[in-house]
Amino acid sequence: MPLRILVVASETKDQRAERRRYADTASHESYAIALKVLRDDLEIDSISCVDGGSQMSLRDLGRFDGIVFPGSPIQMHHDSDETRRAASFMRLVFDSGTPSFGSCAGLQIAAVAAGGTTGPRQPGIEAALARNIMTTDDGRGHPMLAGRPPVWTAPAMHSSVVTALPPMARVLARNADTPVEAAEIRHGNGVFWGVQYHPEISLAEVAASLRRQASDLVDEGLAASIKAVEDHADKLQALSDDPSRRDLAWQLGVDDQVTDTANRMREIGNFLAALDGDTLRR
Repeated sequence: MPLRILVVASETKDQRAERRRYADTASHESYAIALKVLRDDLEIDSISCVDGGSQMSLRDLGRFDGIVFPGSPIQMHHDSDETRRAASFMRLVFDSGTPSFGSCAGLQIAAVAAGGTTGPRQPGIEAALARNIMTTDDGRGHPMLAGRPPVWTAPAMHSSVVTALPPMARVLARNADTPVEAAEIRHGNGVFWGVQYHPEISLAEVAASLRRQASDLVDEGLAASIKAVEDHADKLQALSDDPSRRDLAWQLGVDDQVTDTANRMREIGNFLAALDGDTLRR
């Protein structure tokens, strides 16, 4: 029987429309596509946790095999209707006992819902790629990271981080400037696996995000000019179009952990495998 997955959007209506404009798909739509690349037999539904998620009950959530939270511009360290709704929905997910997974903002939503905190990343945006991600002692041998080398690079785009994990949580990976790159959170009846980076997004999506935020990247000192950002984005797009381009992989400093689709989405694939084995329900 195919797995039934719920993809939970945390973008507002306007943010969904904006992402469709510059990247063709809203984040939850992009995530659904990525899931189908890994497993074309999945049954996927979607809902927003910021403008409609409260309509779901514990019983509704319990019908799913897994629940996935994509990234979004939501800032969980800011008090707003959206952040309160997102945290409330995540607490309902924990209560339901349905295993969950999240990327970027998804990790931050889960952390705050379970009692942790988030805040601005120092020294600023982690843009395009998160480099030198390293497993912690707790991460070595953890099933979410099975198949990852001890150090790897992954697509990333975020300006905030988890600053303190909640009780019953473990840091599984970090790098020099992002204290929580991967984590497991146990809260209530549920288990959540999450990463701060974006295993689900292609280099083409990274390129689109860079072009959209070009001025911010220049202001952050990550690029000398908007043209420099556009040139970098062009290389990422070209490598996305042809992952066999060793010259571009060398120039961008990436390997098959990024260019190979199954490797890039390793954590998501491991989550689906855990759902198959029914090892995450408490």
